[in-house]
Amino acid sequence: MKVIFYWIIRIFPAIIMLQTLFYKFTAAPESVAIFSKLHAEPFGRIGTGIIELIASILILIPNKSRFGAILGFGTMFGAIISHIFILGINVNHEGGQLFTLAIITIICFGLVLFEERKKISIFQKS
Repeated sequence: MKVIFYWIIRIFPAIIMLQTLFYKFTAAPESVAIFSKLHAEPFGRIGTGIIELIASILILIPNKSRFGAILGFGTMFGAIISHIFILGINVNHEGGQLFTLAIITIICFGLVLFEERKKISIFQKS
């Protein structure tokens, strides 16, 4: 059961981030509006998409999951902070779905980091 749960908390955030790549890489109006408001269009949109793609791949590779989780956690932390202080929870009248998905994703990454804590050098005792 633990193995199934561990795969779920790795697959779920990968799916969430991978499905948003279409909007980032095709310059969908919603994505352009978000990154324009952050004064990070187009480089922030494309850069974030590349980081999310790398994190999504790494999180699914068993011995690289910790690297994907670290990268994804940092990216989602930035997204959450952006929502709280700049964008707002309800961006472009989408009902807060992006913020909710960011929260769910960061929780999954946090769980992966907790599970992988023994493999991460900053958590090891000297």
